[in-house]
Amino acid sequence: MDVAMKVVSRAWLALFLTVPLLLAACGDKEPEQRAAFSQFLQTRIIDKPGTRVPQPTEEEKKSFGDYASHYAVITDFHAGMNKSVTPLGTALQQGSISSVNDLVARRGDLEKARTTMTEIRTAIEKQQADADAARAKLKQPDDLKKVYDMAYDRTVTQPANGFKTVFPLADASLQRAIETADYVEKNKSKIEINGAIVRVSDPKVQAELNRRLQAMNEQAAGLNKAQADMQKMITGR
Repeated sequence: MDVAMKVVSRAWLALFLTVPLLLAACGDKEPEQRAAFSQFLQTRIIDKPGTRVPQPTEEEKKSFGDYASHYAVITDFHAGMNKSVTPLGTALQQGSISSVNDLVARRGDLEKARTTMTEIRTAIEKQQADADAARAKLKQPDDLKKVYDMAYDRTVTQPANGFKTVFPLADASLQRAIETADYVEKNKSKIEINGAIVRVSDPKVQAELNRRLQAMNEQAAGLNKAQADMQKMITGR
């Protein structure tokens, strides 16, 4: 090999040794991105009371790198859940009963409320299942996974489970109200309703009606407590 070839060989050898080192030094931003994402989850969600799903700025998303898609699993769940619960206010109004007269006159509303509640429950269960499936596919270093799991539990698992507690109680309460309305209708010849005043001519019917109304009150109390517990979870107060 002549002198010129030796020089060229040394030049190529130097290039091959240098380029990988430069790529490793300049191209690997994952540690910084992981740290930025982990800090966001810790300070903006985990360290805050209640259930918070803050929207990162474009600059913050950029600092997360590929981990921005991991946060999208959480925000996508909340976007779907918020859309699904939109009819909830109407359903609660339809299911609000203040008298026996209401019970009979608004039986149709009770049926509608029950149907709406079932639809919302089904939608949220699917959204949680989709989020859990997306989460299972995420590849995360152990240190980030620990923080992400806590944030995910706070923002996805707990709210979804809260609804899972409330909806069965609401369904049972509405079902009992519908059955009581049917009982009143079946025995309307023995039951006189005048505004808030109810007179029953048959002692057996009166006892049964009182039993049903008492059961409705007890279920309503249980439902109110579950709703209050969920509200506390969401607000942190």
